[in-house]
Amino acid sequence: IFIVSAVYLITTLTVMVLLVSLGMKGARSFNPGFLAHHEKAVTGAVLVGLAGFYIVSKRSEAFFGGALHIPTRRDISKPLIIGSLVFGAGWGIAGFCPGPAIVSLGSGHLKALAFVISMLVGMAFCQRFFTGQKKPA
Repeated sequence: IFIVSAVYLITTLTVMVLLVSLGMKGARSFNPGFLAHHEKAVTGAVLVGLAGFYIVSKRSEAFFGGALHIPTRRDISKPLIIGSLVFGAGWGIAGFCPGPAIVSLGSGHLKALAFVISMLVGMAFCQRFFTGQKKPA
């Protein structure tokens, strides 16, 4: 199992770095130093994520109590692909990912405010029309 996980990790990192490289080259903002920084950041994020999933997979309940719900679906569906493309396009156009955009609100960046509002509207729209779940009252 470990060998399969290692191969999966290396393949995932390679594809992610390649996609970032192509995106940056397409945007004419290719800078090898910048790419090397993001390669390290992506590698670190994947490793932390894998460690987190490993720890959670050994537990039978959530850290703060209650049932632990781990997704079991592994299929790649059309809505997943479309959602990923829309998310990536929004991220690329705005120049923010969700976490730093929220942090940037504290700095008074209007671009971050527009991004966060759009993100929240998009999340509400998807929850309302695509998941069949209504927001709790």
